[in-house]
Amino acid sequence: MPNVYVEPLPKHREGAIEGYALELSAVQRLTTVIYKTQADAINAARANGYKPLVARVRKTDKGNPDHWRSAD
Repeated sequence: MPNVYVEPLPKHREGAIEGYALELSAVQRLTTVIYKTQADAINAARANGYKPLVARVRKTDKGNPDHWRSAD
């Protein structure tokens, strides 16, 4: 089961989270759908056969494993 990142939006900015996107890498989104809640994004990732990783910090870097944890 491949990983997918549940990325808070807007990316790399402080302030309120407006939604969540599913991303395979820093430049490749899984879908164009913006999810209202993190739980919705996690459920969609699981339904599509991915292992969701959620952010531990607001300003994320996909190359840094300390910024992510498993949603399981």
